[in-house]
Amino acid sequence: MGAIERNGYMFETEYSVMQQKGAVHVYKEGQFVKELDFTFHGQSPEPKIIEELIENFFQ
Repeated sequence: MGAIERNGYMFETEYSVMQQKGAVHVYKEGQFVKELDFTFHGQSPEPKIIEELIENFFQ
């Protein structure tokens, strides 16, 4: 999964298959803003999970 840019923010996803946990790191102008944690099942998180985290970030 690559980085996602939206509304001036950069979202970078990182996850562990062994732990079944991940995080989306949020940056604005190169500065870390927040970490959005999530869990998943399988070999990688569904893109839908990442999209929902990003949408919720803006609400």
